[in-house]
Parts: sequence; C-alpha cells; structure tokens
Amino acid sequence: MTMPNDAAGLTISGLEEVYDILATAIDQAGQEKTELFLVKLALLNANALADPALFTRLIAAALNDLNDVNMVPLPLH
Repeated sequence: MTMPNDAAGLTISGLEEVYDILATAIDQAGQEKTELFLVKLALLNANALADPALFTRLIAAALNDLNDVNMVPLPLH
C-alpha cells in the first residue's frame, strides 16, 4: 500500500504485528459483524489522528491498492 508522504510509518515487523492483531480481531468479530467492526475501527483511528485531511489521504491510499478496474484512484495530496 502506498502511504502519503507525511505518514511516519511502521517498520516491516511492526506492520506484520498489527496485521496479525487485525486479522485476529476480524476473526473474533465474525463474518456478520466484520463490516461494523472495521467501520468502528476506522472511526476510532480517525479520532486518534485528529486530522481529517490525513484520514482522507489514507482512505485514498487504501482504495488505490484494491486493483478494481472500475475504481478511480483518488489523489494522495
């Protein structure tokens, strides 16, 4: 995933750690509540960032890597 230029970023091992934590949490939420869990997590992270513009760029970066031919990539800046 491409990150906006102003994002500090985690190390590879840090990314692997949070990926595992997220995967476990998604499993715990269950298939029927995964979407609700992810929305709640996104809103909690948006609040922690306290920067709507950065959050918008992070959404664009996440959408950009979905490889959907019908999706129009959003600018990161």
